[in-house]
Amino acid sequence: MTTHPGPTTSAGDPRADGLGAEAGADLVARPVEGSLAGRTVLVTGSDGFIGSHVVERLVAEGAQVRAFCLYNSNGSTGWLDESETFRTAVRDGQAEVVLGDIRDPEHVAASTEGVDVVLHLAALIAIPFSYVAPRSYVETNVIGTLNVLEAVRRHGTPRMVNTSTSEVYGTPEEVPITEAHPLRGQSPYSATKISADKMCESYALSFETPVTTLRPFNTFGPRQSTRAVIPTVLSQLLAGAGQLRLGDVSPKRDFTFVADTADGFVRAALTDVAPGTTIQLGTGRTVSVGDVVELCRKVTGSDAEIVTESARIRPEGSEVQILLSDPSRANEVLGWAPTVSLEDGLAATAEWLRPRVDPETAGRYHR
Repeated sequence: MTTHPGPTTSAGDPRADGLGAEAGADLVARPVEGSLAGRTVLVTGSDGFIGSHVVERLVAEGAQVRAFCLYNSNGSTGWLDESETFRTAVRDGQAEVVLGDIRDPEHVAASTEGVDVVLHLAALIAIPFSYVAPRSYVETNVIGTLNVLEAVRRHGTPRMVNTSTSEVYGTPEEVPITEAHPLRGQSPYSATKISADKMCESYALSFETPVTTLRPFNTFGPRQSTRAVIPTVLSQLLAGAGQLRLGDVSPKRDFTFVADTADGFVRAALTDVAPGTTIQLGTGRTVSVGDVVELCRKVTGSDAEIVTESARIRPEGSEVQILLSDPSRANEVLGWAPTVSLEDGLAATAEWLRPRVDPETAGRYHR
């Protein structure tokens, strides 16, 4: 467990009490201003969890979508393979697939030509795997982001949105966290995302590259890999497990439903802000992993007991103890606010997972 001192929020502050009050509870989302209809949007990482939801939202907004997916010999587009919305858009000429690799600068540049907006979501994201393969994170997250920045700069693309992560803060000095909070790389993954964010900042300052950095807090929902805590818990419970195999259940997170995160990307694609602006997307509510387990038990009707597995525990000093956002800037600048509660999001995620759970593999740990 980390030995860093805890954040300065007092024990009596309801924001530190897991299932207590939400710091952003009084925020209300404003109608989206502007339209992406007819505008060409390149989405890197379209095949992934968040990326596939962003693509579907863009299609609904009327955008022309260029879905950049990781090249593979099967021609798979990842989660978009299951998306009837996307398949229909391809048939209707509203969307196209580009298979490639974000680490290839020439192909990234070619894919960026002629687009109005680049939403850059391609990344390696699993924290545990970054402990054993850190170089791959540098090549994908840092060099890949550099390739996108160079492509945007070369073609004069009007807008780029870079995807950050709340992990860049490490265990915070105080909560709720604002965008001005210092960055701390407590894992190789978070260090590479800090580097990518700083590359975007440097291009904004050096070349006036029109890049906005969005910093989502703990996005969850349908299509998320079981390497993440919520699908890990739900998959085991839905499989009927009597024992729930987890790591440390004390850390607290600010869980944001994927539809709300996708909404943030649409708003960022439409909003004029100063180059280099960072905006975080979070609910302003923090809950512990243990609290999530209790909510998931209610959703699934399970009474499984928690069994701690050492392999699932982060190295000492690497665990982030609490993440709690201040979503004020997102509301002020983008008109964004979370609309899906944690409880409703868990129910929707469980419903999506239910027919997909394999009892033989539900408890298997993978990095």
